[in-house]
Amino acid sequence: MTAPSSQSLASQSLGREQAVAEGLAREAGALLRTHLRAGFTVEHKTGPDDPVTAADRDASVLILRGLAQSFPGDGLLSEEAADSPARLAHERVWIVDPIDGTKEFASGSPDFCVSIGLAVAGEPVLGVVYAPATDELFSGVVGEGGVALNGESVPPPSPGPDWHVAVSDTEYGRELHAVPLPGMAPSGSIALKLARIAAGQADATFSMSPRSEWDLAAGHALLRAAGGEVRRRDGRPIRYNGPRPHIEQGLIAGHPAALAWLEAALAEHRVPLAHLGLTPADPAWTVLPAEDQVALAGHPGVNVRHAGGQTLALLVVDPATGATLRAQGDAFHLERLTRDVTRALGTLAQAAGDTGA
Repeated sequence: MTAPSSQSLASQSLGREQAVAEGLAREAGALLRTHLRAGFTVEHKTGPDDPVTAADRDASVLILRGLAQSFPGDGLLSEEAADSPARLAHERVWIVDPIDGTKEFASGSPDFCVSIGLAVAGEPVLGVVYAPATDELFSGVVGEGGVALNGESVPPPSPGPDWHVAVSDTEYGRELHAVPLPGMAPSGSIALKLARIAAGQADATFSMSPRSEWDLAAGHALLRAAGGEVRRRDGRPIRYNGPRPHIEQGLIAGHPAALAWLEAALAEHRVPLAHLGLTPADPAWTVLPAEDQVALAGHPGVNVRHAGGQTLALLVVDPATGATLRAQGDAFHLERLTRDVTRALGTLAQAAGDTGA
């Protein structure tokens, strides 16, 4: 029997998938509210900015079990579950973040959500984002009628002229507050930011630090369903179900007119961008001095923070051990880049340990 092509899979109606994902998101949200009432202990995976709780793990188990029962032929990827290379053989892969915004969840902020996305042949096609604290369920399928909020269709966004830019509260507190970029509103969960943009509650967002597939997949699908887009800060597209499920640089997202304005504004204000695992094929390679472009070509651990065509910080590490081989640049930017690299290496090491790789 011939397997369906990526195109035919993507074009099939996803009504059942959407209904299952919505149900699981609400079930997981109820579970999270139970944890909030009962109390929980906060642990940290790679540092203070990377917390995890029993609620994350319990919600992940609930969602993955439900997806596996409903769609046994699909691949699964969750932030809080052991990664398996078997997913790479699947065209359809569910990408889950049981709590996007764990820091907010743990601190009592309502700015967290359950995020369930479906990617087909690397493209995000279905997204469900549920905010338990406010009982908002964002849901949509690319090419099937836009985005719904609690079952009601969301009207198309009205473009400009004043843009509302949702930004990371961590990045805002550390440095974005000093950037004269109008319309910034800091918040936690990136998945919830993307969902709100898709629903017309904001216009665009961006990050300086890298993100992972589970942070983005559902929100990306929602924004695509609403006529917007998410891409890397260097303009290249984001593909899903990669061997390493991490986007190696910051992102930018929004509706078309807002996205064009924001890209120009970030360039004008020289807002920094981290790029991890830099290679000569990446546009950011050209920010390195000519001698480093020669000396570091082929090295697997080149990481840079840059802005306006200039290197702000360079960190070269041994990816196998995490040992620093070279560190240079402005102290502030080097500290920020080191945080990004430490978190990425810690996440990859955890996944390798979980799978026995």
